[in-house]
Amino acid sequence: EIYTDVDGVFTADPRIVPTARKLDTVTYEEMLELAACGAKVLMLRCVEYGRRSGVPIHVRSSFSTKPGTTVTGSMEDLPVEQAIISGVAHDRSEAKITVVGVPDSPGKAAEIFEAVAAEGVNIDMIVQNVAATTGRTDVSFTLPKSDGPSAIARLTAIQAEVGFEQLQYDDQIGKLSLVGAGMRSHPGVSAKFFRAMSSAGVNMEMISTSEIRISVVTRADDLDLAVRTLHTAFDLDSVDGEAVVYGGTGR
Repeated sequence: EIYTDVDGVFTADPRIVPTARKLDTVTYEEMLELAACGAKVLMLRCVEYGRRSGVPIHVRSSFSTKPGTTVTGSMEDLPVEQAIISGVAHDRSEAKITVVGVPDSPGKAAEIFEAVAAEGVNIDMIVQNVAATTGRTDVSFTLPKSDGPSAIARLTAIQAEVGFEQLQYDDQIGKLSLVGAGMRSHPGVSAKFFRAMSSAGVNMEMISTSEIRISVVTRADDLDLAVRTLHTAFDLDSVDGEAVVYGGTGR
């Protein structure tokens, strides 16, 4: 059992979406995706330990007697009636590096990411744009802001060796993720996601997906609006009043 300052795991951060709805249960796989994408209520390693050992994780508040949320079970065992989407997560702690004008030949991407790995940096999203007419490509990836300076320094040191033209660094980004085991078997989730972003006027700079997740990178200033828009678009809003964050952190 883990006691925190919220009543359980919510469909979004209650500080940004006051109408976020508490989940009674959520699978290990969905909680792993939510935690990895910025949900603060549980640490990623906590969920992984529970999943590996088959130990249910009961998340509840230190400030109330409400039943909380149980993290347990596999998405393979979900009933047909299970909700398509479990939640919306966001993360402001990442930055983006774009390596501009990389020679479009085998091994260049390996040299770039081997250099970053040598600095002990964890990479999140990766996008490569191939420019066939010029023989060069741009490679963009996200990483923790705290690792940005060391990654830039390392890449600058190998610029002549790799042969890329320049580096661009952007720490004013936000990552938005939609998570739900039900999206595996329901067509149209991606279309609905991108239509919601379009209706809110939110531009997406990078896109990454897994079997049960869609993640995009937006401008940091657009992140709160994007979270609320997506939450409403997928009918996640609660009708039971506003969620409470007793201690103010949501952790």
